[in-house]
Amino acid sequence: MLLLCGGFWLMAEKPYVPLVSKQKAPIWKLQWADEFNVNGLPDSNFWSYDIGGHGWGNNELQHYTAADTFNAKIQDGVLLLRAQKKKLENRPYTSARLVTKNKVDMKYGKLEVRAKLPKGRGLWPAIWMLPTDRKYGGWPKSGEIDIMEHVGFKPDTVYGSVHTDRFNHIIGTEKTCGIAVEDPYNIFHVYTIVWNERFIDFLLDGQQFYRFENSNMGYAEWPFDQSFHLLMNIAVGGNWGGQQGIDEDVFPATMQIDYVRYYTLN
Repeated sequence: MLLLCGGFWLMAEKPYVPLVSKQKAPIWKLQWADEFNVNGLPDSNFWSYDIGGHGWGNNELQHYTAADTFNAKIQDGVLLLRAQKKKLENRPYTSARLVTKNKVDMKYGKLEVRAKLPKGRGLWPAIWMLPTDRKYGGWPKSGEIDIMEHVGFKPDTVYGSVHTDRFNHIIGTEKTCGIAVEDPYNIFHVYTIVWNERFIDFLLDGQQFYRFENSNMGYAEWPFDQSFHLLMNIAVGGNWGGQQGIDEDVFPATMQIDYVRYYTLN
């Protein structure tokens, strides 16, 4: 397992063995799932849309749309999220950003998403979480959990990260780890977090590659004692995704999501 943590590539000598391995294995109970089995727009009981083209705090270049069956639709058992080269208002691209806020909110448990990623320089797909009620204030005080981020200029690599008041990319202290992944564009992989009061584990296809632990130093380091919701999107360009420009030949670009499943301990 090849990891990129703290700016260095590391070879993990052994596969992940859960800390509970000497105890009774945890029993997970499915609380919510979307299997994307009904063609058409995403289920409005679960999903809303973030809309707009104001850069989203990262100087992104897309305008997110709502209920656009090109940018977000279910087809043949898969959710398709697309970014396309299409001018809308002040932006040269459109895309979709789906959110479960106030429809499916989560606190602790296991969340997994099976997905294929879009390929191309300038693309920035993400599967991530934000706090629903922002208990400690605006970003980054109330936290962010990035289950999976990928930037197209770093092929075959995905990242798991957290952002807090003390640990975030604005001040260069974010807690993150990257992992090499086999052809994420043509092969479905399962991106997972296991989250409890003590830690957040990040897993790829069932193998842990990163853990962020609760230091018990207060919300500035651990604001993860509140409900979060899920977001899935493709950004274009931006402070990270656009660092090496945008390949205009990659559009339309598609992220495929086979399922989303959320479990709690039984």
